[in-house]
Amino acid sequence: MSLLQDPSMCNRSLPLSTGLPALDAILQQIRPGDNIVWQVDRIEDYQAFVHPFVQYAIQADFKIFYIRFARHRELTPEQPGVTRIQLYPDQGFEYFINRIHETIWHEGEGAYFIFDSLSELAYDCYSDRMVGNFFMLTCPFLLKRRAVAYFAVLRNFHSYHAASPIAETTQILVDVYRYQDRLYIHPLKVSGRHSPAIHQLHRWDEDRFTLITESLHAAEVLASVPWPGFDSTLYQMGAWNRVFLRAEEIWAEHQHQPVSLEPVEKATVQLLRMTFSQDERLHRIARQYLRLPDLLAMRKRMIGTGHIGGKTAGMLVARAILRESDPRWESVFEIHDSFYIASEVFYTFLVLNDCWWLRRKQKNPQEFMDVRYKAQQRILDGNFPDYIVRRFEAMLDYFGQSPMIVRSSSLLEDSFGNMFAGQYETIFLPNQGTRVKRLARFIEAVKRIYASSMSEEVLAYRASRGNLDQDEQMAILVQRVSGARYGPYFYPHLAGMGYSFNPYVWSRLIDPQAGMVRVVFGLGTRAVNSRPDDYTRVVALNAPNRRPENGSDQVRRYTQRNVDVIDLEANRLVTVPFAELAANHPSFPTTMFLSGEEIFQGLSGETRHSTEPALSFDRIFNETNLLSDLRAMLQTLHTAYEAPVEIEFTANFTSPKEYKINLLQCRPFQPKGGLPAHDPPPDLPRDRVLFRAPAAVMGRSRCDRVHRVILVRLDAYSAMPLNDRYSLARVVGQLARRRDPPFPGNILLLGPGRWGTTTPSLGVPVSFAEISGVAMLGEIAAMRDDLIPEISLGTHFFSNLVELDILYFALDPRKEGYFLNEELLVERENRLVDLLPSAARFAETLKVVDFPESETLIFYADAIEQKVVCYMNRGVERI
Repeated sequence: MSLLQDPSMCNRSLPLSTGLPALDAILQQIRPGDNIVWQVDRIEDYQAFVHPFVQYAIQADFKIFYIRFARHRELTPEQPGVTRIQLYPDQGFEYFINRIHETIWHEGEGAYFIFDSLSELAYDCYSDRMVGNFFMLTCPFLLKRRAVAYFAVLRNFHSYHAASPIAETTQILVDVYRYQDRLYIHPLKVSGRHSPAIHQLHRWDEDRFTLITESLHAAEVLASVPWPGFDSTLYQMGAWNRVFLRAEEIWAEHQHQPVSLEPVEKATVQLLRMTFSQDERLHRIARQYLRLPDLLAMRKRMIGTGHIGGKTAGMLVARAILRESDPRWESVFEIHDSFYIASEVFYTFLVLNDCWWLRRKQKNPQEFMDVRYKAQQRILDGNFPDYIVRRFEAMLDYFGQSPMIVRSSSLLEDSFGNMFAGQYETIFLPNQGTRVKRLARFIEAVKRIYASSMSEEVLAYRASRGNLDQDEQMAILVQRVSGARYGPYFYPHLAGMGYSFNPYVWSRLIDPQAGMVRVVFGLGTRAVNSRPDDYTRVVALNAPNRRPENGSDQVRRYTQRNVDVIDLEANRLVTVPFAELAANHPSFPTTMFLSGEEIFQGLSGETRHSTEPALSFDRIFNETNLLSDLRAMLQTLHTAYEAPVEIEFTANFTSPKEYKINLLQCRPFQPKGGLPAHDPPPDLPRDRVLFRAPAAVMGRSRCDRVHRVILVRLDAYSAMPLNDRYSLARVVGQLARRRDPPFPGNILLLGPGRWGTTTPSLGVPVSFAEISGVAMLGEIAAMRDDLIPEISLGTHFFSNLVELDILYFALDPRKEGYFLNEELLVERENRLVDLLPSAARFAETLKVVDFPESETLIFYADAIEQKVVCYMNRGVERI
């Protein structure tokens, strides 16, 4: 029930109110002197809020003044209790404002005021500057007289000269949206008041306002009104803005009279050159799929000028590819709702904060290492120019208190040949607290990402690819976090990584070309980053029920147990046990993610009310089209890129079988390693090859340097007593965990049969924990002449290989092309005794060989072609 419906509400002792108690609660109550500005698309939406405001004031016996000056329909009819002041703005600004101020001075103490739309003033008489002047003079006067006033402006109608003074001067600023014939409010500013939901989107449902917590719902409502862009009148119109303005004119002319596509195509190419990275292959794909309106819409959400970077470009191009391939994708996708901080903001920041000269030294890695800490500290302590901060503020007002993610998008990032995966920072912002605190945290996040561009890891990565001399400016992608609120936590139902080529083939029924996904419940951080203490669900897209686990006990054991979520109350990213999350939040859609027998049936058939339910995702995979959609998406992108691709995505369910996918990232799926991806020389001398063979390769293709080889020699191990094999396994574990200078890098572990077997006759009985630090793990399927064990990864090994991104390969001496040259290692110093003197008795069986810079050992594995080569790089000559 609204206050105006309560018959007891009939005296001046009542509090100030909008007439809508639920709205009062959102705004933390109306205070004397509040000026409330409603930004609307049509006057009827403003009128919907005026009516309860007036009726409440009448019943509460407040004085009410309706300032009538516009030509739009009247906001409230003539009625007892409402004094109408009819004014004519065309009689001059001084006349107009003096009449209003006289009324406020003589009658306005504690009164209610309703003003017609201020946008009408700009229609008839006044410039935007004068509309801003009017409000700057009138709003403080109303505040001084402790009056409450309603104003309206048309959204995206005014320039900075009116919009900024109004927003800065008013006490309360509320965006009103009409979406699917429902009204929504989004308070942008509420001075002196704060609550966890005060700047969130709410839907007006009769006598209540429903908080919208789902990202897909919020994005759809806000995107129903195009973002107007950041006002370019803050500084003079330069060449950059003139180019975009001309492109808008070209598109408008084409829509009005489509004669020739040539001007549109030329404008599209020019804008791509101005905003996209220098990757020519990506440019070619972008020219094929992106339209001129896409680039014009992108510009409206850009902060600053310059390039948008590789990550942003990949995301926008991928969505365009799918849209052009099938319009159905528009209904499947969640709106990405992103903003882009362009690369020249980074460059300008460096110049203004005296970092540019320090950064210049990065072209000489040895010199830069001496000053990089100083450069990073200057970045963290630096300041942005005021006009950029104002754009940050406008973006934060748009998002309200919705969680955001701030992501690097450098010029080279996610391009062909340069993934930069995990090199730069990505920062989740819960985005809670006051506007001032939220702005400070956002600016800190941007500066942290800027500083990460000068980290030792990034410089080493760039040096290994020979691009230290290339221009690597940092752009930033800011996105609304996909998901919804459950209790104090915010997270998506499902998140993961998808690959158009599956490098992990654990069954003959799996088609590598069908692709795979790694899926987690909650934030995708657990799918993107390795977690040795937890597991993801790995799904072959052509055989989703063909799991690497055997039996329900293994399914339960190797399942995700912890969930990354955003704690909105604690204002930080936290990890919560899945069992706790499911038990404490009744709104959690349990049946979608857990199968019944896993919840209630133990292995022996007894009923179990487990406090640790297992995530299976089986119903989602078997009863919805999610996997088929992901497979189609990956294959379409693969075809357009003419290369395997890797995507990052979320999925949120609106019903048991309906969902929205948010495609967050797309990039070429590239080999892992510290060296540029290339095929090894075709005619390597045999004395420089350690092994070369067709092989069962599981893991991402890679080309990398090997710093240490640990080899269990086949003949010697086969002749060992079984008990000694257990002892040798412990020694292997100790060696695999050591990082002795000067060789702290990649370890290649090679041995006979199965690693991790419990049966020493079939391989080396190590635990995965003992060898989890190796980069490459090789098995040779030959124990002795009369025994060739089946090469088969156990569940534990497989799950951990995936999580830690260790490459596994199996060599089979029976296959044509197999070559193993143990003498390459035997002729070199065995460091076993130096590292572990107590293991001297295994010196004939166990070889530990280090390779210095002067004798580089290169490991090359191709998961698509299923082949491996390991060779010496020094002294190689083709024959």
